[in-house]
Amino acid sequence: MPPDQQGSLEAIARQLVADLTGRGATVAVAESLTGGLVVSTLVGVPGASAVVRGGVVAYATPVKHTVLGVSAELLAANGAVDPEVARQMAAGVRTALSVDGEPATWGISTTGVAGPDPQDGKAVGTVFIGIATAGSATAWELHLDGDRGAIRTATVSELLTRMSSEVRGRE
Repeated sequence: MPPDQQGSLEAIARQLVADLTGRGATVAVAESLTGGLVVSTLVGVPGASAVVRGGVVAYATPVKHTVLGVSAELLAANGAVDPEVARQMAAGVRTALSVDGEPATWGISTTGVAGPDPQDGKAVGTVFIGIATAGSATAWELHLDGDRGAIRTATVSELLTRMSSEVRGRE
């Protein structure tokens, strides 16, 4: 990753950790195509342990069901690259990473196609990110360009930026 991209990701992560800390909120991360890059970026911020519950890398499609509770029927019908899968992953990780019976305040997720080949009938660069709270779960579709690394990095940047905006919007 180019140094300017790394610095930008670190700045976004610092802002998100500060936003969560200031609100006494926590986050749990469910990742597929990013393979741990989201949670790694977050825990690179000093003080992140106060807000980051942890992460689940559900790279294999069946793990999305068995660990995160994504509907097996949905996965069978639509595959893993789907907006409802992203929503269910984000909602599922909140409870999967509960502490003392308390779900994380926020759940975030990534699922998509980093390449080199299409998956589930979806083109390389098709990505869904999800954000969930106790009352709602939302997904956004992204169409990203570049190689695997660029797609994964852009996914992390977009997710953390949107998450920070969501947290700040709930003041």
